[in-house]
Amino acid sequence: MTVSWWADIWSSPMAPEFDDSDRHGLFMLAVLVDAFWNAETPTAAKDLAAEIRQQGQRFGLSPIDRRRLQWEIERTEEAQDKGARRRAQPPAPAKPSKSAADPRSVLRAV
Repeated sequence: MTVSWWADIWSSPMAPEFDDSDRHGLFMLAVLVDAFWNAETPTAAKDLAAEIRQQGQRFGLSPIDRRRLQWEIERTEEAQDKGARRRAQPPAPAKPSKSAADPRSVLRAV
């Protein structure tokens, strides 16, 4: 379910609004979504759902959140064409490339 959620996020009309700094927050939100689907108790699922709802607001994941952020989805043909061209660009990678240095490599135990 988490993989499906992630694919929906990056194929949505909001995806072009996210910048590189948003990806880290979305990664953390994906961890919460995964924990929700794997929760062992109803109480844990309820608590995770509340946190997912709050964190999702930051990224305009519901219509009311998009309104609060003053985001609009293209409505005219010209805007839809522009959006289609923008979405035709390769999406942001879901995982960092293997050639990228692990940012944790600078951490040392004290």
